[in-house]
Amino acid sequence: MSSVAVLTQESFNEHRSGLLPEQVKSAVAGPSGAEDEDSLPTYKDAFPPLPEKPLPEGVQETGNAWTTKIKPLKSSVITQVFHVPLEERKYKDMNQFGEGDQAKVCLDIMHKTGAHLELSMAKDQGLSIMVSGKHDAVMKARKEIVSRLQTQASATVAIPKEHHRFVIGKSGEKLQELELKTATKIQIPRPEDPSNLIKISGTKEGLEKAKHEILLISAEQDKRAVERMNIEKVYHPFITGAYNKLVGEWMQETGARINVPPPSVNKTEIVITGEKEQVALAMAKIKKIYEEKKKNATTIAVEVKKSQHKYVIGPKGNTLQEILDRTGVSVEIPPLDSSSETVILRGEPDRLGQALTEVYAKANSYTVSSVSAPSWLHRFIIGKKGQNLAKITQQMPKVHIEFTEGEDKITLEGPTKDVQIVQGQIEAVVTDLVSRMDYTEISVDPKFHRHLIGKGGANINRIKEQHKVSVRIPPDNEKSNLIRIEGDPQGVQEAKKELLELASRMENERTKDMIIEQRFHRAIIGQKGEKIKEIRDKFPEVIINFPDPTQKSDIVQLRGPRTEVEKCTKFMQKMVAEMVENSFSVSVPIFKQFHKNIIGKGGANIKKIREETNTKIDLPAENSNSEMIVITGKKANCEAAKNRILAIQKELANITEVEVSIPSKLHNSLIGSKGRFVRSIMEECGGVHIHFPTEGSGIDAVTIRGPAEEVEKAKKQLLSLAEEKQIKGHTVELRAKPEYHKFLIGKGGGNIRKVRDSTGARIIFPTADDKDQELITVIGTEEAVAEAQKELEALIKSLDNVVEDVMIVDPKHHRFFVARRGQVLRDIADEYGGVIVSFPRTGSQSDKVTLKGAKDCLEAAKKRMLEMIEDLDAQVIMECVIPQKFHRSIMGPKGSRIQQITKDHNVQIKFPDRDDQQGKYHKRIIVARRHINIMRERESLRSRPDFLCSRTKPDACAQIHAAL
Repeated sequence: MSSVAVLTQESFNEHRSGLLPEQVKSAVAGPSGAEDEDSLPTYKDAFPPLPEKPLPEGVQETGNAWTTKIKPLKSSVITQVFHVPLEERKYKDMNQFGEGDQAKVCLDIMHKTGAHLELSMAKDQGLSIMVSGKHDAVMKARKEIVSRLQTQASATVAIPKEHHRFVIGKSGEKLQELELKTATKIQIPRPEDPSNLIKISGTKEGLEKAKHEILLISAEQDKRAVERMNIEKVYHPFITGAYNKLVGEWMQETGARINVPPPSVNKTEIVITGEKEQVALAMAKIKKIYEEKKKNATTIAVEVKKSQHKYVIGPKGNTLQEILDRTGVSVEIPPLDSSSETVILRGEPDRLGQALTEVYAKANSYTVSSVSAPSWLHRFIIGKKGQNLAKITQQMPKVHIEFTEGEDKITLEGPTKDVQIVQGQIEAVVTDLVSRMDYTEISVDPKFHRHLIGKGGANINRIKEQHKVSVRIPPDNEKSNLIRIEGDPQGVQEAKKELLELASRMENERTKDMIIEQRFHRAIIGQKGEKIKEIRDKFPEVIINFPDPTQKSDIVQLRGPRTEVEKCTKFMQKMVAEMVENSFSVSVPIFKQFHKNIIGKGGANIKKIREETNTKIDLPAENSNSEMIVITGKKANCEAAKNRILAIQKELANITEVEVSIPSKLHNSLIGSKGRFVRSIMEECGGVHIHFPTEGSGIDAVTIRGPAEEVEKAKKQLLSLAEEKQIKGHTVELRAKPEYHKFLIGKGGGNIRKVRDSTGARIIFPTADDKDQELITVIGTEEAVAEAQKELEALIKSLDNVVEDVMIVDPKHHRFFVARRGQVLRDIADEYGGVIVSFPRTGSQSDKVTLKGAKDCLEAAKKRMLEMIEDLDAQVIMECVIPQKFHRSIMGPKGSRIQQITKDHNVQIKFPDRDDQQGKYHKRIIVARRHINIMRERESLRSRPDFLCSRTKPDACAQIHAAL
C-alpha cells in the first residue's frame, strides 16, 4: 500500500545530505508516536473511498462527499483549453501579441466554426487557447487550431491492409470522427495501392493519439490473440521505461505488439497483440513490473511553483525522461489547466532522494525578476525595430524579456546569473531615460485626429521635427481621444500648446462627407476646373476636397461653417441628381464598314436618331480599330437609339446571331486579362462580336453576332478553347520586342499560323491598347504550349542576332523608297522586325543600300525590296483621254473615289493641271503601274465617256483596246 508524505521546499535541505533507506522509510511513513500525527488527516479522511457495489437491502447508506446524489446537468455549451508550446507555434515572430496573421487565423476559425476563441500568452511564450461553444463547434475549432496555429509533424503506422476499411468506417464516418477527435489529418492508401502504411499529420500530441486509436482498431480486427490489461496510469512510465526503451525491448524479445496509451491520453488500458505465446509472455513481464512497483514504490508530494513546472518537464518532456532514466523514479506533474502546485515523485524509497534533488535543481535553474519602468518608456527601451533590446539579448540569449502593455514593469526570466546582469543593464537605461525625457497627454475628439495629422502626415511631421518630440495619435479602431506627446520637456509643452490650438480651431468647423460616384467627379470639376471654381465662388467659405483619382473613392469632403456646408451640400446633390438621370450609357458593337451608313449623308441619319431619342451618340474615329458606338442619356432613350442603330446594320448585311452554352465558371479565363483571349478570336474571325453575360449572373449563354460564316468559325474556336480550359488548359507567357511581332506573325498571319497548325496552341499578341507591349501569351494543352514555346523562343533568339548586309539598287529607284519622308522604308521596318535600311545621300551616284537588323528579318526585307524593284522595272504608263468636265466626277468628294481606285488596284493616277491654257493635255489622264493593274483600272473607268488609250507599250495598248 502506498503512503503519502507532504514535503515543503523549506524542509528540502534536510534531504540534500542523503538519507539511509531505513531513514527514508521512516521519513516517508512517519513514526507512530509523532506529536503532530493527530493533526494530519488520514488518507481515508482526505480521500473517501468510492462505493464499489450497491448496498444490500435494509442496510442504511452512510452519507459522505462521494455518495451524495446530485442530478446531473448537461450544458449545450462546453469550454476546452488547448495549449500550444513555443516550439510548436507557427507564428512566433510578432511585433505585438494579437496582431498579424495569427489574429486573422483566429477570426477566420471563429467565423467558420461558430466557436468563441480567447488567446493568452504564457511566460514561456506558449499559447493557451480557450474555446467555448457547442460540442461539434469546439471539436471543429480544435481541428482548425491544430492545423493552422501549430507546426505540423507526420508519422506512419503500419497495420494489415484488410484492417484499413475498419479505420475508414461506413461512408468514412469512423475516419472523420477519428480526425476530429485527434485533430489530425489521416491519409489511408487507396485499395489498389499495395502499401499498408497509414500517414498521419498533425501535432505531436495528436499523432500519438491517432496512432494509438488506429492500432486499437487494428488490434480488435486482428485474428491473432488480443489481450487488454487495465493498469493504473501512474505505473505506465515504469512499463514503458525511459524514452520507451523497456517496452521496445519487450516487443523485440517477445514478438508481441504492446500498445501503451501516451501520457496525453487519459486511458488505463494496455493492449497486447500477437501470437498467444508471445502475448502471454509480454503480459507476464508487464504484470511482474506492475506488481513489483505497486508493492515497493512509495510517493513523495512536494510543492513547486506553477511557473517552475515547465522547467521540471523540460522541452517535449525530456527532463522527466532523464530523471526516470537516471533514478528509476516517475515524476507526476499536474495538468496545465489545474491550479495545483503539488508534484508527486513515485519510485523505490532509496532512489526518491536523488530524484527529488534533481527536481528541485531543475525547478530552481531559472529565475523570474522584474524591473520598474514607466510603460510609456518601454518603446524607447526596446528601440527602433528592437535595436536597443537586441544588443542585450545577443549577449544573454537565454534571458526572456517581457514587456506588458499598460504595466510599469519589465519581466525577466532565465538563468539566475544572466537575469541579474540583464536587470542591471535595463535599470541603467531606465534611469537615463527618466532623467532626460518627459511626456504629457491631451484629449482631442477622434474626428479631428486626421486633420491634426494632415495630408500625408504633413502637420504632425512638422510638429515632430520642429519640437523634437514623438507624438502618438491612436488609430481609428481604438476610438480613443488621448494623444500622447513624449520627448524633451520643453518640446513637449510647445507641441502640446500647438496641437490644442489646432484642435480648438477645428471644433468650430463642420465637416461633411458626400457620396458622389467617382465617374461624376471630372464633370463636377469641369474642364480646367471651371465648374468647381463656380461652386467655390458661390460658397467661398467652404473647402471642397475631391479624392485622388487613383484611390477609387466616392467620398467628396466639404468643410466650413455649418450653414454654408449645408447649402453647398444641397446645391451639389441637385447637380449630381441631374447628372445621374442623363448619364446612362450603353455600347453597341457595329461592324466598321457600316459606320458610314449609320452616320448617313452629311450626318443626316445620326443627327435624326440623336434628335428623336434625345441621346448623345459617339462613334469611334476613322483611324481607330474600335467598332463600339457609345450611346449616353436616359435609359429608355438609350435603348430606343440602340435598337434603331442595330436595325440599320441588319438591313445592310447578312448578320447572324447565335448563342453558345459555356459554363459561367470558365468565362473569366476565356475572356483573359483585359479581354486578350476573346479579342484575339474576334479579330481572327472577321471582327465578329462576342458578348459574355455579366460576371456573377450564373448565366452560361454566350452571344456571337456577325456574318454567318465568321460566326460559325468563332463558335468552333470558342468551344475548342473552352474545352481546353476545362480539361487541361495551360498558359505560358513569352516576351519579345514589339518591333519583332509583325515579323513573327508574318504576312496575313502566315508565320504564326504555321506554328499554331503544327502545335495546336493558340498564340495571342498584344494590341495597341495593352499596357505591356512585349507580352505574348500561348494557351492550349500542356504539350502543345511547350512545343509552341520552344518554336517561338527559337525564333525570338534568332531575331536578336543583328547582322549587316549590302544590296544593289539602281539610283533611279531610290526616290520611290525615300519619298513621302521615307514612308516605304517605315512600312518595311514595321513589317520586318525593325530592319534599318540606309540609302546613299541625294545626288550621290552610288547604288549600294545598307540593311541592318535580325538575320531572318533582314533576309525577308531584302526579298521584299527586290520584289518592289522588279515591280518598278515592269511599270508602264497609259494615258486615258477623258473630257475635263468629267474629271471632278471621277475624283469624287475630296478625291475619295480616285483614292479608292488607286488603293484597290495599286496604281498611280495623275490628272492634268486646271490652268493648262493650251488645252493640249486637258483630256489626258496618265495611269502608271504594272500592266496587269492597268487592266483592272481600265474596268473601273469603263463607264466614263471618251476613254481612250495612248502612249503605252504596243502589246498593252492592244489589250486595252480589246477590253474596250
